[in-house]
Amino acid sequence: MSRLFKTMALLAVINLLWACSWLPPSPIRDFSLPKDFYPESIAVSPDGTFYIGSWREGAIARLAPGQHRAGLFVAPGSNGLSNTQGVLVDQKRGRLWACSGSLGYTTVPRTPSALKSFDLATGAALHSYALPGGGYCNDLALAPDGRLYVTDSKHARILVLDRSSGHLRTWVSDPAFCPGSNGFCLNGIAIDPGQAIYVSAVNATDRLFRVPFVRQGRAGRVGEVVFPRVLKNADGIRYLQGGRLLIFESNAFARNDPLDGSVSLASLHTDGTASLKTLVNGLASPSSGVAYNGRVYFIQSKYAILLRHPANDTAEVPRGVPFMVQSVPLPRP
Repeated sequence: MSRLFKTMALLAVINLLWACSWLPPSPIRDFSLPKDFYPESIAVSPDGTFYIGSWREGAIARLAPGQHRAGLFVAPGSNGLSNTQGVLVDQKRGRLWACSGSLGYTTVPRTPSALKSFDLATGAALHSYALPGGGYCNDLALAPDGRLYVTDSKHARILVLDRSSGHLRTWVSDPAFCPGSNGFCLNGIAIDPGQAIYVSAVNATDRLFRVPFVRQGRAGRVGEVVFPRVLKNADGIRYLQGGRLLIFESNAFARNDPLDGSVSLASLHTDGTASLKTLVNGLASPSSGVAYNGRVYFIQSKYAILLRHPANDTAEVPRGVPFMVQSVPLPRP
């Protein structure tokens, strides 16, 4: 090999390495959460920063792009956060929103359920919004016009945050929102922008509710989307373009089979029905997830470990339980 050829080859390698140094990092596929975190919900910002709420520690973790392990972002109990339920990123307004529950099993004081807001850049506590007449703030979704909608697990209603008054008010109420006899009502929520809101019930059922938007953001008549089988406690739901929904079936109340949770992809039809495809099965309470950059990221909450103990006495809960965020490819439409 001539000296000239060797020099040219070396320069080619150097140029290739220089070019690769400017490539953006590949999106992370799986990452670790703090031990004993018991995640309940996950959200992602446009730049790929993930936020994960802890149902046990009353905290929120964050994973920035390029990192491989999430660290605490909102400290345990900050702003009265207790059972961290749904979390949501409002990039435009610089807010991180979270529902705080009041069921116990926590390492922080139990507080009345409320909607909480934090600074998206620093995690500092900002505001707390009580649910009118009590209730249970379970999950939340943001419409393109900036309106924030909240599901209530104790009352048959969807709430909206009235920014002018700074209070939550009922957007729509319907007795159908509380199926079953255990007193639980709504769970997950997703928005088809400009068209409708979809909500799931806490109880296992074969349908979701669909509430169309009418003039000036008012609620239309409550309808249903019927599935070919019973959903195993549809927890988090996420709307995808093209009339699809990600459904995270936590199977949270099936204590005799805690490893039967699923992540499913639904295709919505115009006749009020939907088809269903299972993406992942055999999970320990996959209560939430999110689609990002062609993948579906999901958590396993492992509720069964907590629920076998009294809500007010969890001293015997095992320590050192690992948790992760995992992902699978999102099928193309």
